[in-house]
Amino acid sequence: MLSIALVCPGQAFRIRYFNMKKALLLAGLLVAAFIGIADSWYLAESALSGTALACDVSILSGCNAVAQSPYSRLFGIPYGIYGTGFYALVFICSAVVIAYPKRIAYFALYLLGVFGFLASMLFVLIQAILIKEFCVYCLISAALATLIFALARTLFVRFAPLKLAVVK
Repeated sequence: MLSIALVCPGQAFRIRYFNMKKALLLAGLLVAAFIGIADSWYLAESALSGTALACDVSILSGCNAVAQSPYSRLFGIPYGIYGTGFYALVFICSAVVIAYPKRIAYFALYLLGVFGFLASMLFVLIQAILIKEFCVYCLISAALATLIFALARTLFVRFAPLKLAVVK
């Protein structure tokens, strides 16, 4: 196991060890969340401004059909807004895990991953069954949510501190 030792500023003689696998998982989460923010923001901006999506992928050219369908909003708010909020929460929660590596932070990140994965699968099913068209941006978002779920689960299972029971 390769670890990097860093002396934390302001804390004399205190050394924090960062596991490289953990660092790669967290970096993957941060990158996936950043790409997800960009993807969802584009969808949200397009929905709010009423402009057509640029969708030139031949087999997945149903972006605008999906974006303009009655299933593209929840409570009148475009799904892109919800996606942007979700990915921003994943980004923030990943940063919290870096700064505050407690079990509750790992668990919150894991729950976000589960929620994002389940929501994305529901949205893909809506596209396949009800709309019968696919949006490439939505499928990218679903792939990112699946990746976030897998990374967050691995991070939680391997690196979340165990909750120890006190036995009297």
